[in-house]
Amino acid sequence: MGCCELHNHTGNLEELMKTIPSEQQFFLAADVFSMLCDSTRLRILWLLCHAEECVSDIAAAVEMSAPAVSHHLRTLKQSGLITSRREGKEVLYTLACTKEANLVHDMIDDMFEIHCNRSGRNL
Repeated sequence: MGCCELHNHTGNLEELMKTIPSEQQFFLAADVFSMLCDSTRLRILWLLCHAEECVSDIAAAVEMSAPAVSHHLRTLKQSGLITSRREGKEVLYTLACTKEANLVHDMIDDMFEIHCNRSGRNL
């Protein structure tokens, strides 16, 4: 048996391999999950799962400087997990309405045993 031949114990591996996601899809999934590997980003995500807030309020809530929070928000926004909107002079951030963001929200709620009402969100 060569290094790339399947050793099919269950009989369904060959069929399963026909539906394996692309490398790009795995890369994108890993990028989303990497956002959860930083405790500060996780704290910010926890907050934005349940509220829409400006940088100053997020910084106060997580006890960090506004520039440090802005850096994390930029990273989270680039990953597609959060969105922003301008209201006057302030920019407000919240969790995005995407499949990936909803998965993150579910994981955060399960991890911290929160069962919030998401009726106000556009899912």
